[in-house]
Parts: sequence; C-alpha cells; structure tokens
Amino acid sequence: MNGTNKDEVRAAVRAQYAEVATSAGGSCCAPGCCAAPAPQASLAIGYSPEDLAAVPDGANMGLGCGNPQAIAALREGETVLDLGAGGGFDCFLAAKRVGSTGSVIGVDMTPEMVSKARANAASLGATNVQFRLGEIEHLPVADASVDVILSNCVINLSPDKAAVFRDAFRVLKPGGRLAISDVVRTSPLPPSLAQDTTALTGCIAGAAGVDELTALLTRAGFTDIRIDVKEESRAFIAEWFPGSGAEQFVASATIEATRPRS
Repeated sequence: MNGTNKDEVRAAVRAQYAEVATSAGGSCCAPGCCAAPAPQASLAIGYSPEDLAAVPDGANMGLGCGNPQAIAALREGETVLDLGAGGGFDCFLAAKRVGSTGSVIGVDMTPEMVSKARANAASLGATNVQFRLGEIEHLPVADASVDVILSNCVINLSPDKAAVFRDAFRVLKPGGRLAISDVVRTSPLPPSLAQDTTALTGCIAGAAGVDELTALLTRAGFTDIRIDVKEESRAFIAEWFPGSGAEQFVASATIEATRPRS
C-alpha cells in the first residue's frame, strides 16, 4: 500500500489474523470475510475430504489460496517448515507425510495463532510438529536445517518479500526446495484496491507480479524457479471481495524453486 510503512503493514496483518484466531464463530476465517466456510473453501482450492478429516477441528481456517502439499512431494524423514502456519492445517498434513522420522516446524507472527496451533497439536497428539512465534522475514530456524518450505497465501502479506526469500534460502539445506501457493498480481491494481487496508490484509493489495517474484527469488540465490498462475482461481477470489473486481487483477499461483546443492 502506498504511504504505509513496513511496521504499519505488519501491525495491520497481525491484528486481522489475531481476530481470525480468536473468533468464536469463525465467520471471518478467510482472506475475504464473505468467502465460503473453511471446508468448502479448502475443497475448492485443491484439498481432499481426506485431508480435511485428518486434522483437528479449528486447524483448517480456510485461509489458503491453493494446496502447496500437491507440489511439495514430501518424503519420509524430511524436515518441513511452514511459513505463516496459522492454525496448523498444512503442518498436520505434512507431518503425516514425513512420518515419525521427520519433523515439521510452523512459524507465525501472531501469538494467538501460535497458541491455537499448539492446542490443535495437543488435541491431535502430534509429536513431530512444533510451532514457533516469529516473522517470516526473520525465521527462528537454524541455517541449512530444512528440506522443504511450504507456505499458503502468506508471503503476499509481507512488506519485505526480498527478506522472506533471503531467509528462506538461509534455512534450506543445499538441494532444499520451496513449495508455495500464493496470490500474484497479473495486472496493475486500481487505487481502490491498492490503497485499501482490507484488501491488504485480505491477500490482494500486497500481491507481487510474476516477474518481480522471479527476480526476488533469483537474487536470493534460488534456481529451477517455476511460477504457474492458476486462472481458474479467479472464481474463488471473486468471492473474497464481491463486487470489487479483484479477480481481474490477481490470481492464485504455485511457486517452486530450489536452493542449489553447491
């Protein structure tokens, strides 16, 4: 957003998702408060009924814009990091795939979300998942310690995407990979969306273009970069902000990249 500094962006995002985490009714558990309820929303973006049944109540908050699990190709024994873990939905699915010899770390900057995710982990009895409070630009994770990084509709919310990708590169092992679902800008946003705080916290105003994301990933050191825009996603994005026309300017995409082995 023009005229909004990085700390103000983080404060707005943190306040919005703290409200989502503590909402008793769960009526605003989506980038747009008018979106479909969490189960229907998750099915629409690529999760299966089995995925939804495998997580505790409250873990799936309908906050995603795709299914990063579908491109992650997780393997037994891997260490997985989820950027912006929310209630832990993708973390719990990843934990099943990496098994007891693997581990999953979820990072979120909202204390209320971390508390919710930890409670969900306890109810599930998930012993190979942990949740840490932190910003995705400054990850509380050791260098070269992670095999795969997941993220679902979160990096668009960051006011410093270059820092996100630099730190992601730092924590990945050589040969490690990114598997991200996010919203990307496909044409310039009109001022009515670009300068709207709700559109910012709702995953619209902060979206970067494909060329910009490719350049940021390249500068961070990543190779094998692939960004695949999902044109069909415009249908559910239209439900986030009905009547705004947001779906004309942004779409969901999968973002893949690799840290070179040497």
